[in-house]
Amino acid sequence: MPSADENRELTSTLHLGLRSVVGNSPADLISELINQASAEERQIIDGVLSGDGNSAMVFIHRGAQKGSRFHVSAEGVSIGRSPESSIFLDDVTVSRKHASIEKVGTNFTFKDSGSLNGSYVNNESVTEKVLTSGDEIQIGKFHLLFIGSKLGEK
Repeated sequence: MPSADENRELTSTLHLGLRSVVGNSPADLISELINQASAEERQIIDGVLSGDGNSAMVFIHRGAQKGSRFHVSAEGVSIGRSPESSIFLDDVTVSRKHASIEKVGTNFTFKDSGSLNGSYVNNESVTEKVLTSGDEIQIGKFHLLFIGSKLGEK
């Protein structure tokens, strides 16, 4: 008869506790962010939302760097644990070169760079996804809110 130790599962997968985003529409997430933002941040968000579609922004709304905001230009940004990343996420659950956001045509596209722990957009595992305002990107313990121009929406 096998011992208790022999019956243990040794190849378990670590789940990072993804939360459901059902009921949190993009408009709700952006409204919540705007309500909590300073006057300066509101002005920046309004500028991106009403802009020409050549820039966007990412807000960290859950995680160690909550409140941090990052500009996403038409040249795109890199996301990862490497200090050279445009968006530096300091956590072991994040790969050094985890992902990127790139301008493709009139839209911004999120691309996972083959990271070990994967990436999620709106609680769905993705390797590549066209982003729209209000999309929630999860990388490791970080939850980022994407805000782009309404002109660039699908």
